Amino acid sequence: MRIRIVGTGSAVPAEYISTRALEERLGLRRGTLEAATGVVQRYVCAAESQVDLACAAARLALDDAGLGPSDVDLIIGGCGVPYQPLPATAPLVMQRLGLADGSAAAFDVNSTCLGFLTGFETAGRMIEAGQCETALVFSSEVASRALPWRDAPEVAALFGDGAAAAVLRRAEPGEGRLAASLMRTYPSAWEACGIGSGGTRFDFRKQPEEFARHSLFHMDGKELFRLTSRHFNGFVSALLERAGWRHDDVDLVVPHQASPFALAHMARQTGFAPEKLVDIAARFGNQIAASIPFALDVARREGRAAPGTKLLFLGTSAGVSFGGMALEA
Repeated sequence: MRIRIVGTGSAVPAEYISTRALEERLGLRRGTLEAATGVVQRYVCAAESQVDLACAAARLALDDAGLGPSDVDLIIGGCGVPYQPLPATAPLVMQRLGLADGSAAAFDVNSTCLGFLTGFETAGRMIEAGQCETALVFSSEVASRALPWRDAPEVAALFGDGAAAAVLRRAEPGEGRLAASLMRTYPSAWEACGIGSGGTRFDFRKQPEEFARHSLFHMDGKELFRLTSRHFNGFVSALLERAGWRHDDVDLVVPHQASPFALAHMARQTGFAPEKLVDIAARFGNQIAASIPFALDVARREGRAAPGTKLLFLGTSAGVSFGGMALEA
């Protein structure tokens, strides 16, 4: 697809918490959580809402693109966890950005940690089809909610809050393109990661105990590691083949920030040099779907994703799915 990113932006809450402070708060020996997670600090929402973060990132992305909200005719929210089950989050972001009624389409997609990539591809296909000209894709997460601090603090300490957005438009010849995208799903591990409550699975009136028990995030890290180790390298090879790229053609890998240790394992498994990966997990934690666009914005502002750069987006999600895109910036 002849699609290009014309602007990006990211936002975090004002408050951050170091892992050392969490260890003191939980009465854990100093260094316990940092050794288990590799995360040194993360930002957490106190006064801000998920929509506040989304709008802040969106405004920065529009400024970066040299555009205003009125230039946007498509808004897609790709959040792992929405602001509320109904309505979608994107229409509220559209309203808060000041867009007039009927001036754009706004809806959500959800492929958990891969939400930004799904939103990007959806927007790109709509631009290609002539259904819109300028798309705003955002992912915003308050990942600090519903964490299992009592039963699994080493899991809870992986996460942090944040948002990021990208503005997409049609690319002219020589301006870049989406060379390939790919998603593969392995539902045998569907139960390995998730939050069970909040949808229709448990009725909070008839099943209050089950609803409460499944309201916190859970993750079977060993099962996810086994599945990823078995299949992820083949997935990356298939994505590169679809793009017509060799392994050495990739200039920069923009991965989901699952954890510092997961990124190190990804580098070893796929054979990409660590310096080719955007690795911000130790400073920001796992921001769920916002991880990939947040890392992209950091890379662009550091000058690592200049025009002509061949970017490889890679991630895994609950479900379990692997997703990726090969993009010529």
